[in-house]
Amino acid sequence: MPEKAIAAPGRRTVLAFDFGLRRIGVAVGQELLGSARPVTMIPARDGIPDWDRIGAVLTEWCPDLVVVGLPLNMDGTESDICARARKFGKRIHGRFHVPVEMMDERLSSFEAKEAVLASGGSSDFGRHGVDDLAAVLILESWFNHQQTHPDN
Repeated sequence: MPEKAIAAPGRRTVLAFDFGLRRIGVAVGQELLGSARPVTMIPARDGIPDWDRIGAVLTEWCPDLVVVGLPLNMDGTESDICARARKFGKRIHGRFHVPVEMMDERLSSFEAKEAVLASGGSSDFGRHGVDDLAAVLILESWFNHQQTHPDN
């Protein structure tokens, strides 16, 4: 990724990733606006992404920060996939030298599926993933958390 000036908190471009074993959803947003939009879904093989595609997305958007969804259980404990999501975030940081934060993503995929169904979309989520929409929800939750907990 090209070197860029560091944006002040509140004015950052942020990319979010919804880590999954088959697909990784990507969303982008501006912290100032507090909203996000879907970018793409990147295929993964057993959680291993196409790192060239990850790099291309990072190069295109030049984020100041990356947020990776952390799929906690409903009781707040870590699920089996949490360690893999954390490893994914560490690899993004190590490979592309961009700061990475983890964000609780409980129910993001469920909420994304509900939104698709409510708008008349397909219920074949195996073929028509919602991972990019889940990434939007993760990022917007992160923005909301920043507004309510500015010192975190």
